[in-house]
Amino acid sequence: MWQSIQFFLSTKRSNKRAFTIIYDCCAITFALYISIALRLNSLDFELGPSELGAILLTLCVTLFCFVRLGMYRAVLRYMMLPAIGYIFLSVIISSLTFSLSGFFLHAFIPRSVPFIYVGLATLFLGGPRIFIRTIYYHYYKKRKPNVFIYGAGATGRDLAYALIQGDEYHPVIMLDDDPKKAGQIIFGIRVHHSSEFKNLQSLYEPVKLLLAINNINKGARLRLLDKLSSWPIELQSVPSVEDIAAGRAQATDVQDLDVADLLGRAPVEPNQDLLQKNIVGKSVMVTGAGGSIGSELCRQIFAQHPSTLVLFELNEYNLYAIDQEIQELKKNLKSDTKIVTALGSVQNENRVLNLVTMYNVETIYHAAAYKHVPIVEDNIIEGLRNNVFGTLNCAKAAINAGVTNFTLISTDKAVRPTNVMGTTKRMAELVLQALADKQTATTFTMVRFGNVLGSSGSVVPLFKKQIRQGGPVTVTHPDIIRYFMLIPEAAQLVIQAGAMGMNGQVFVLDMGEPVKILDLATRMIHLMGMKEYYDGRSDDGDIEIKFTGLRPGEKLYEELLIGDNVEGTSHKKIMTASEDKLTWDEMNALLLELDECCHNFDVNCTLRILSDAPTGYTAKKSIQ
Repeated sequence: MWQSIQFFLSTKRSNKRAFTIIYDCCAITFALYISIALRLNSLDFELGPSELGAILLTLCVTLFCFVRLGMYRAVLRYMMLPAIGYIFLSVIISSLTFSLSGFFLHAFIPRSVPFIYVGLATLFLGGPRIFIRTIYYHYYKKRKPNVFIYGAGATGRDLAYALIQGDEYHPVIMLDDDPKKAGQIIFGIRVHHSSEFKNLQSLYEPVKLLLAINNINKGARLRLLDKLSSWPIELQSVPSVEDIAAGRAQATDVQDLDVADLLGRAPVEPNQDLLQKNIVGKSVMVTGAGGSIGSELCRQIFAQHPSTLVLFELNEYNLYAIDQEIQELKKNLKSDTKIVTALGSVQNENRVLNLVTMYNVETIYHAAAYKHVPIVEDNIIEGLRNNVFGTLNCAKAAINAGVTNFTLISTDKAVRPTNVMGTTKRMAELVLQALADKQTATTFTMVRFGNVLGSSGSVVPLFKKQIRQGGPVTVTHPDIIRYFMLIPEAAQLVIQAGAMGMNGQVFVLDMGEPVKILDLATRMIHLMGMKEYYDGRSDDGDIEIKFTGLRPGEKLYEELLIGDNVEGTSHKKIMTASEDKLTWDEMNALLLELDECCHNFDVNCTLRILSDAPTGYTAKKSIQ
């Protein structure tokens, strides 16, 4: 029998629809005949033209109701209570039609026949549909892996219903911390208290625990994740109610936990006045627009309705990707912001000046930089050309074109740098500070912050990839710590800091408490349902954590301030620092010497200049 049902379910939709209509015609006719037979207590009776006319009219009306109610568009295997309700409604209308047609056609139809017909028709029409759906579900669910749902609220109920209808997972248990919900049955799934997890896990052997709780505050969510991270099961979450309501996601789009959950910090709501100050109605340019920070700056800037947004990027594909995304946003929001996609390098001063002048740029966010420490360490000249002289070119173009505000995205690695990349960013800061003292038409500000989760250089995507491949997870040192921030939060704070700056000011973002990289790796392993082990001794572990040693130029911990002279601002997450700087004459002489060394591709010369400059950098050895 199952083979017949399977063949029916796998055939074309048009064939299924035709078969269903034929069956319904037979079922309705048979229900009418049996209703009369039961009333007359005999199968041997004659049907005249009036009776046949009443039956034919009832058949047509019933099929018409089924069509109008979408019964032949429904998928049999997903038939649930709403469809049964439609069947019952159609049968009631059919019964009334039978009675009225019998009256007007003067057919011999006893008064009790329509009532008998209601019961029989509902059974004949709804019974097979429920039967096929039940058989299919109980067979098919065995082929889907078991999962538990944590949270028996509205989100959990929506997820359970969606998973029952879907093809990916079979929800067997719902867990909740509320003892009042324990024992409830939701779509055939029993709710248990979360304390029963261990016993239930050994009984059902779920492959995942799906977190379906979105209506709790950040602190409560972090405490919940701390508890769940000790459970030996992979943990994933469902999209937020807002994303589902907006159509950006579906209830079944289970995903790994957001990086915000791994970070363990709550972003601060931005100051809208500061976000808008240098953007609304203005022409804005973002260099490095296709990078991790640059692309997020573009999104945040576009949301503040600039008159023009210039996307300046060296990498063609990255420029294409961010352009497509912003153009889609423009279409959806019916925005009149002009989007300019400009391909080029910040090392080309004429190109930058041409763009800034052509589009009357008033605000520049300079995010273009080579930022990967090991790569810049191996490509010192190119790192200097891009990070130092590229910044100089953009700054000169801004001054010459009368740009009002120029904000540099800097890094915590610029503080007492131990690598060339950090040194080039500190040099870029010194360049802007010197230019700020030279003139006042353009306001130069620098915003310094640490690592951002989810960026191209973040450890989170690397750790995820390593865990899914079975390890090892590589950590450079067991004691290494880093400051972390989410990309959207960092971009918002950059924009706000740039709007409150005095000329030549260095702003430092409050990154919260530093995170131990080893703890981050361990937490990710636990949340993916596995255990860690070290030094090749697996014991009961699943994923090895291997310490690879510090990379060239890498520090155990990063700093955000050079000195102790830090002051607060009107924004509680933004501080300002007063630090040593050079005059423009001193800076210009240093840049001329550095430019000559770069032109001659003399790496030792550049390292000597960087070490002599007031950056705090000391070259460890000469390059042979």
